[in-house]
Amino acid sequence: MKQVLEVLGFLALVQGVLGLLHEFTHWHVGLVQRLGFLDDYGIYASVALVVLACALFAAAESRKSG
Repeated sequence: MKQVLEVLGFLALVQGVLGLLHEFTHWHVGLVQRLGFLDDYGIYASVALVVLACALFAAAESRKSG
C-alpha cells in the first residue's frame, strides 16, 4: 500500500508541476490543460494536485513498510 501511495503521489506531483508549467509558459504539457472543464481553473487544479501529492507522500510515510 505504501508503494501505491508513493506512485500516486509522484504522478499527482508531476501533473501538478506540468500544469503550472503550462499556465506560466504556455507549453502544451500535462493532463490538466487537456481537460475541458478545467479551462479557467488550470492554476487552481495544478496547485491542488501538488497539495494532494504532499498529502499522499505524508500518508505513505505514516504507513509501515512491508
